[in-house]
Amino acid sequence: MHIGRTMFAQLMDFVPLYEFRQCVERYQGNYKVKTFSCWDQFLCMSFAQLTYRESLRDIEACLRATPSKLYHVGIRGTVARNTLAHANETRDWRIYADFAQVLIRIARALYVSEDFGVELSQTAYALDATIIDLCLSVFPWAKFRQGKAAVKLHTLLDLRGSIPVIIRITHGKIHEVNILDELSFEPGAIYLMDRAYLDWARLYRMHLSGAFFVTRAKRNFVFQRRYSQPVDKSTGVQADQIILAAGYATQQDYPEQLRRIRYRDAVTEKRLIFLSNNFLLPAPVIAQLYQCRWQVELFFKWIKQHLRIKAFYGTSENAVKTQIWIAIAMYVLVAIIKKRLKLERSLYTILQILSVTIFEKIPILQALAQNHYQDLDRELCNQLNLFN
Repeated sequence: MHIGRTMFAQLMDFVPLYEFRQCVERYQGNYKVKTFSCWDQFLCMSFAQLTYRESLRDIEACLRATPSKLYHVGIRGTVARNTLAHANETRDWRIYADFAQVLIRIARALYVSEDFGVELSQTAYALDATIIDLCLSVFPWAKFRQGKAAVKLHTLLDLRGSIPVIIRITHGKIHEVNILDELSFEPGAIYLMDRAYLDWARLYRMHLSGAFFVTRAKRNFVFQRRYSQPVDKSTGVQADQIILAAGYATQQDYPEQLRRIRYRDAVTEKRLIFLSNNFLLPAPVIAQLYQCRWQVELFFKWIKQHLRIKAFYGTSENAVKTQIWIAIAMYVLVAIIKKRLKLERSLYTILQILSVTIFEKIPILQALAQNHYQDLDRELCNQLNLFN
């Protein structure tokens, strides 16, 4: 048996401690804290994410069941339900938001050359939002609809590696398009958005910054066709047009030319109309890029299924945001480990292995590496073989 450090301790070796302490000091997270530090809080909440704990009482019971191992994984304070609840309630959630951004920068550097299905030299982002439903009587601050509460995750996803670059957590009433006011657009990058983000003044600001967008046209969109470009209809592209918006208000908000691409999906038989300010990429590539926008939907589905962001350990806004940001940090940390250890397994498989081996003392590479076993259909060792 391997005599060494637990999987959890080896996992936390990939966490940049210096940057974590900087985030804590920035918001005075350990001010007047004697026994249960922000690092202890982070480790306990990370354990809860990796092992799918249901509640604070569940976290307390599981960690107290192995007291001899807590010191060796880095937890110095006493793990108690009330202590962890107080930490989630009072310690600034921005500590973990800033630290998640540190991990995101590390992950993006590792995945900078990752292939996402389209041969493209520019960076491509998918922008979307998802709703997490809550109970209005328990979360009265999370306003959404009459008799219903929710928080909304606005996410800008880098398609190379499916790394969330920017995340904003708001209550459910904030419309998706408002996130465009908070973004600093990257010149040359391509932003993929659905029709919820079709605001011409905001899109024109993106155009002036040197960035490109690809979105879908609404049914009532009125335009003037300037000229059409030749297309190969076997690729699914039915028309490639240079247009101007026809409505007075639209012309005031977006006075420049646009590209309108009519596309027919051969599999679903759907007809889609794309709008873009990119006049250089071939029309089939524009259509293929928009299909890659589905990665952000898969990201939302993945984190809701495999991380604890649908059931919360606290009811305050600070506690909810703390839990979500630590969940995002865990997602990005596992992505970093996958790349640095050159693992072939999926993030889902890595999380499943970690969930059952978190306190095992085995080398992390040995536990997570893809092992190929041949099924030899062996007989029992005490069974005689007639042909030997």
